[in-house]
Amino acid sequence: MDLIQLTPIFITFKLALITTLVLLIIGTPLAWWLSNTQTRYKTPIEAIVALPLVLPPTVLGFYLLIALSPDGVIGQLWSYLSDDPLTFSFSGLVIGSVIYSLPFVVQPLQASFESIGKPLQQVAASLGAKPLDIFFSVIFPLSYRGFFVAITLGFAHTVGEFGVVLMIGGNIPGLTQVLSITIYDHVEALEYSAAHIYSAALLLFSFVILLLAYTANRKINIRV
Repeated sequence: MDLIQLTPIFITFKLALITTLVLLIIGTPLAWWLSNTQTRYKTPIEAIVALPLVLPPTVLGFYLLIALSPDGVIGQLWSYLSDDPLTFSFSGLVIGSVIYSLPFVVQPLQASFESIGKPLQQVAASLGAKPLDIFFSVIFPLSYRGFFVAITLGFAHTVGEFGVVLMIGGNIPGLTQVLSITIYDHVEALEYSAAHIYSAALLLFSFVILLLAYTANRKINIRV
């Protein structure tokens, strides 16, 4: 394989890595807030976070395309910060991927935080610990399984994206052409041998990711 054939794989994993890091930064405080808040807006916000689970990717991609366009809300804001457009760009792919994979990171973290309960937090607070100290000293060490699941699902889900990235980024070789779109192109061109290679690699990757996740989860349960 020459470099141009490996480029879609590089773009895909670069996108998945950046998306996962951004999701951890955004999703951790959001999941923490959802696990502790008693506001009446909790349920609607949870529903909004979970929307990508039920929305067709083309629907989500269409509205994101409008929002990220130069005339859209996010696109206009971006134009003040950069001269480059968000649509049909790698930055646009990152924004779309973050929104599309958000529930796969927030929900495992929220469930992990909620499983810990509040008594430990109350004990730590009674000993004078501040909220950040409580999170990093008590909550984080006890919720590592949730973080592992969130990272695994967020990364793997981003790798397998198709509809959203196609709507936002198009199919620009070397810039927005990810692995799933490359497979589609080869199938459309009746180049089944190349499609088999990419598809088999993606299938093997997905299996290994799930195998590692289940193995680690089982070991953690045994230790507990």
